[in-house]
Amino acid sequence: MSELQRLLSAYDRQRSTRNPCALATVTEVEGSSYRRPGARMLVTDDGQLTGSISGGCLEGDALRRARKVMLTGESETIIYDSTDIEEDLQHGAQLGCEGTIHILLESVNYNDQNNPVELLRKTSRQDNPVVLITILSAKNSIKNLAGKRFLVTDKYQQEIELTGNFSADALILNDALQVLNSDQSITKNYNIEGEQARLFLEVISPAPQLTIYGAGNDAQPLLRLAAGLGWRVHVIDGRAPQATAPRFPEAESAKIVKLGDLQNQQFSAGYAVLMSHNYHYDFAVLQQLVAFNPVNYIGILGPKKKTERLLNDLQEAGFTLNEEQQERLHGPVGLNIGAETAEEIAVAVMAELLAVRHQTQAGFLRELNGPIHNRNFIASTVL
Repeated sequence: MSELQRLLSAYDRQRSTRNPCALATVTEVEGSSYRRPGARMLVTDDGQLTGSISGGCLEGDALRRARKVMLTGESETIIYDSTDIEEDLQHGAQLGCEGTIHILLESVNYNDQNNPVELLRKTSRQDNPVVLITILSAKNSIKNLAGKRFLVTDKYQQEIELTGNFSADALILNDALQVLNSDQSITKNYNIEGEQARLFLEVISPAPQLTIYGAGNDAQPLLRLAAGLGWRVHVIDGRAPQATAPRFPEAESAKIVKLGDLQNQQFSAGYAVLMSHNYHYDFAVLQQLVAFNPVNYIGILGPKKKTERLLNDLQEAGFTLNEEQQERLHGPVGLNIGAETAEEIAVAVMAELLAVRHQTQAGFLRELNGPIHNRNFIASTVL
């Protein structure tokens, strides 16, 4: 279960008992921090925390402040500046990461179907990325806009009313669509009716999908790892006793697709790993995947000679891979961590999947020159 799934489950439990709670969201980061914009934590009045906004150094102070927000019902933005030693000690946070972190604290109204947690639930049901717009602050004549939220998808082809100001709405919507295309969240000031408002435009992507072709015992640890990280996982195999729900309870689906039926199979966009241990089955799947462009990653379990044979047979079958298709192919699959057992191999494969998803080169962090995270905002993922 992913962090967001745990947060939603905790929210549902609190809602059933009407126990007050608040949502803490990282909206902006300057310099180093443990979490990036879009990280969230649900806080209850009895001190239960679900999710995280730091490595543990902010949670205590955020809990104290969240209780105040629950009482007043008014949102509050807290800025933790670990570059200022006096302020760091005053908060009692002692970050030690030499960064400035902006946290939005909001009381959650269970009677509001568009409260911040319910909006997160709505984004989790989207099949495509969306932009969640939050008005963080607004003063004077536009102060009533503070705290409002809007969802924007690439399906919006006309002007929609966000703030009630036509020119501001047009600019915000244009920025939202650019954010959606760039996959990078932003926090930005806008002029609305002569007043300044600060907005958080956050990209939220759907959970990634992984299809495992092969239902052997070695597929089970990979499924557990991926599902535990919030990925939507499907298992497909041609053997009747293998691809069944009881053997793969964490899978979103487990089904039998015979070799001759693969050409009629609908292939999901996302990521695929071939590990059926049947060369002819893997080859038939590979033929379909190569032709299906939305697949971002194709991993092939086995030695390099197997991958070379598959590529040669593809060429003889009339398939010529272009540079983009070759880039998507990963065989042998996984990072070189000396994996031996099925569990270790699953870790190696999952690590490579994450590296590809986050568009980063895997390696020792100690050898990295520069920040661990992209200093541009990283898109949140609904998991």
